[in-house]
Amino acid sequence: MTDLNSLESDVLAQVAVAADLSALDAVRVAAVGKTGSISGLLKTLGAMSPEERKDRGAAINALRDKVATAIAEKKAALETAELDARLASETLDLSLPAPHRRKGSVHPTMQTMDEVIAIFAEMGFAVAEGPDIEDDFHNFTALNFPEKHPAREMHDTFFFNTKETGERMLLRTHTSPVQVRTMVSQKPPIRIIAPGRTYRVDNDATHTPVFHQVEGLVIDKAIHMGHLKWTLETFLARFFETDAVTTQFRPHHFPFTEPSAEMDVQCDRSGGEIKIGQGTSWLEILGCGMVHPNVLRACGIDPDEYQGFAFGMGVDRLGMLKYGMPDLRDMWSSDVRWLSHYGFSAFAAPNAASGLS
Repeated sequence: MTDLNSLESDVLAQVAVAADLSALDAVRVAAVGKTGSISGLLKTLGAMSPEERKDRGAAINALRDKVATAIAEKKAALETAELDARLASETLDLSLPAPHRRKGSVHPTMQTMDEVIAIFAEMGFAVAEGPDIEDDFHNFTALNFPEKHPAREMHDTFFFNTKETGERMLLRTHTSPVQVRTMVSQKPPIRIIAPGRTYRVDNDATHTPVFHQVEGLVIDKAIHMGHLKWTLETFLARFFETDAVTTQFRPHHFPFTEPSAEMDVQCDRSGGEIKIGQGTSWLEILGCGMVHPNVLRACGIDPDEYQGFAFGMGVDRLGMLKYGMPDLRDMWSSDVRWLSHYGFSAFAAPNAASGLS
């Protein structure tokens, strides 16, 4: 029994001085492990007489239970101390201001769209919208597209399956159907822009199958090309934020306007950049013209009484020109690095008071 008392004192002393969980576990293995000192004593019981085994076995088991209890209590104390130390060292001062971290930004296309809308709103234009899925009448027929026009073919337009009536719905190829719907539902004078998503079978560095357009329409009495030219030149000067905008109009053909024109803006292409308002080069920027009499008639407007002009431009490509983005396809890549570089603050919406970009 004296040996047991000595062993108990020795093991309990080691438990008490164990500095961490690993040291405590070493004490446990040395005492009650398979080859531990107390476990070794239990193995000697087989060689004893029944009377000795009864007394000796009870004492050894009592020692084992006492040591196990001491180890469990010490382990709990060490774990509590370790947790307290972590809590003390890993505190967070919530009174400190949070570091600035940009969580998100406005996509350059949406920024450009807002800038365009803000400029035309200053000029008295209302914003009109229409469905992305259109029918043949609003997308083609009412806009004076002939039956065999290439735009009516599958290689240029996304068509849906033909209905039982023979009609094929399609993803609109331009926002011009919004002009048609406006002329059908409203009486002149009309002054609108139609921003929105459009779809064509096209994909390269400056074209994507899904892109954004802004089209404009003015219908009134005595409207002429001079009004169209002033409107577009004023818009470009405001959009590119320079008064040094020089433009030229080249004859062109659009089914829905007559006469029709492509509008070019003077620019400088040197140094791998395009700078508007300087240089000697020309850059096509949009298409425009006087609304064709057939379009007016299709929408129930008398072309002998009313005239108008229309124009259309790609929002994505305008953004590329203004903010120096080289590839249109990057706009659809969902690359957060690209969005972080070219994105705009959501708290700086374009307006006439504080400016555009």
